[in-house]
Amino acid sequence: MEGQLNITYVVLDGHVELHKYKYLYFMIIFIVYLLIICSNSTIVYLIWKHPNLHEPMYIFIAALLLNSVLFSTNIYPKLLMDLLSEKQIISYQGCIFQFYMLYTLADSEFVLLAVMAYDRYVSICKPLQYPTLMKKRTVCIFLTLAWTVPACHHAVLAALCANQKLCNYTLKVIFCNNTIYKLFCVPSREITVYGLFVLMNLVVCSVVFILFTYAVILKTCYQSCGEIRRKAAQTCLPHLLVLINLFVLVTHDVITVRLESDFPKTARFIMTLQLVLYNPLFNPILYGLKMKEISKHLKRLFCQDKMN
Repeated sequence: MEGQLNITYVVLDGHVELHKYKYLYFMIIFIVYLLIICSNSTIVYLIWKHPNLHEPMYIFIAALLLNSVLFSTNIYPKLLMDLLSEKQIISYQGCIFQFYMLYTLADSEFVLLAVMAYDRYVSICKPLQYPTLMKKRTVCIFLTLAWTVPACHHAVLAALCANQKLCNYTLKVIFCNNTIYKLFCVPSREITVYGLFVLMNLVVCSVVFILFTYAVILKTCYQSCGEIRRKAAQTCLPHLLVLINLFVLVTHDVITVRLESDFPKTARFIMTLQLVLYNPLFNPILYGLKMKEISKHLKRLFCQDKMN
């Protein structure tokens, strides 16, 4: 399907005067993007560099943060180019690709959180079996599945969207998400059904598995000594906070298409801002502060910089 989509920026009052303040917006967004890249990459570097962080839990954290970098890179460069352009235009193929990467990486985060929940379950509830169950090969398989399974699911969805006839060429968003369904001349039942299948298979199943796993962990901790409780709180709480934050964003994204006319513009703007700004910065800050070993290496890194 050939064609161009005019991307309209949606803010509190409806539209933003890009021409008047575009350089200011560009600098702010560029600085935010650099912060996202630097904060996530710093923790990934620390996990790669220090042997005591070469454990499954920290490897999964590194994968989660790398996922945030890829997620932001899918949005920010195009957004920065749009800010300096007279017209915010993207080809339909480019929009489909951004849509595909957006949801592939978002669902990968849910799968990674499910894998991390299983890792914490084995570590806390079956510590003697941990070396056997969480070998390097197992970790590699989990990481591969976390990225390939969502990629395959959304490849089918992207292919279905690419073959739809368009009657509208304007998106009132700052990047291509599920609002592209509103461009179709006729609502596609195939896309709706398959989209629900993907949502249930990747998001709902992951959330149910995570909640069940942490319920078992909580029960085990309640029956155990204080040391195990502290270990569980230190390692499990960040994962749960990330899950809650991500689930709220996905829930908003799912209902946006159905309730766009009734959903308050202020709330829609805040949720969009949270997706592109807060969420990618939330993970590295949370894991950097709450994970004791990572926090220790971060302090040493910054102390060395000050001494030099």
